[in-house]
Amino acid sequence: MASDFYQASRPEIAIRRPDAAPDSALALDAEWGLHPALRETVYPLYQKGEASFIAFAGTDDLSRSHFESQDSIELGQPLDSRRDFRSGFLNRLAAVVNGAQPMAFTDRLPLVLQGTVQVPNAALASLAKPAVDPRQSAIIAAMYRGTPLAGNVASGFALRDEVNRELGAEMQAASRGAISSKGFELEAHRVALLMKERFDIGFVDVGGWDTHVNQGGAEGYLANRLDELGRGIAAFAQAMGPAWRDTTVVVASEFGRTFRQNGNRGTDHGHGTVYWVLGGSLRGGRVAGEQVPVDAANLFQNRDYPVLNEYRGVLAGLFARQFGLNGAQLQRVFAGVAPRDLQLL
Repeated sequence: MASDFYQASRPEIAIRRPDAAPDSALALDAEWGLHPALRETVYPLYQKGEASFIAFAGTDDLSRSHFESQDSIELGQPLDSRRDFRSGFLNRLAAVVNGAQPMAFTDRLPLVLQGTVQVPNAALASLAKPAVDPRQSAIIAAMYRGTPLAGNVASGFALRDEVNRELGAEMQAASRGAISSKGFELEAHRVALLMKERFDIGFVDVGGWDTHVNQGGAEGYLANRLDELGRGIAAFAQAMGPAWRDTTVVVASEFGRTFRQNGNRGTDHGHGTVYWVLGGSLRGGRVAGEQVPVDAANLFQNRDYPVLNEYRGVLAGLFARQFGLNGAQLQRVFAGVAPRDLQLL
C-alpha cells in the first residue's frame, strides 16, 4: 500500500511497498498492493483480469461481534427490521434463479442458505469418515418411515452417497499425493468437481482469521492463512476447467480489522474490509468500488476502514450480471437495496 499512514500505523506488521524483494507487496495499481503470500496463486489471476478487489467493502452492522455480523451478512436483511432467521440471502437467490441447484459445503446448513428452497449440505473434508455409516443410515430411515420427513431423510442420504461416489476416485488419487491436502486446497478442488457437474450456487466457510496476537507481516500466521486460501482458489479455478468461464467467486468477511496494530503485534475487530471477486469472465485486474485516501482523516471512528461499498448492493449488482436478474427479482433477494453495478462482469 502506498499510504505512509499505513506504514506508520503498523510498524511491526506492515507489508513493505512493492519493490524487487520477495517479501514486498505485489503492485495492483499506484495505490494498492497484494500480500506476497498470493504471488503464485491469486496474483496471476489478477494479471489475467480474472480477479479484482473491492476496497472499503462490508456491512453497516457495527457490533464488531463475529456471530452478530455473520448473521447480519448471511441473512442480508435490513438491520432496522425484524429479522427472519429462516431466510438467508443465497436461499432467496436460489428461489429467483430458474432451475438453480444450491449446495452448502459445510457441516451444517448455514444461515445464508436457510429458507423455502431445500438445500443439501455436505462437509467434504470429512466425507472419507462419514458420521453415519450405512447400517445407521438404514436405522434412521426406518425411524422416519411413514412420517412427513421420510422423503427429506431419504433424499439426504441419497445425496451423501452420490457425492461419495463422485468424489471417490479423486480421493484415492489425492491419497497417493496427486494434490496437497493442506488447508483449503483439497476441499476447494472437491467443491469444483461437484459445482461444474451439478450445482449452480455454492457456499464454503473458511475460518482462522481472528489475528489479535502475532498477526505477522510478509511471513507468519496471517501469511500462512492467505497462502492456504490462495492455493484453494487457484485449485478451484483449475479444477473447474472450461466451466470457470461461467463462474464467479466472491470472498467476503464479516468485518475487517482495526487499521492500527495493537500491543500484541496483531489487529482487533474492525469494520470495513476488502472483498475479492474472481472468475473466468471477470473484467478484472483492478481495485473496484468507491474509494477514499487511506489516512487518519478517513478512518471510521478513528480506528477502521469505512464501509463505502455496502455488500448487499455490491452482490445485487453481481447477481444481476451473473444470472440476468431484473429489478423485481433482486428486490426479493435484497429488499430495499439499490444494486451497485461495478461492471466486473
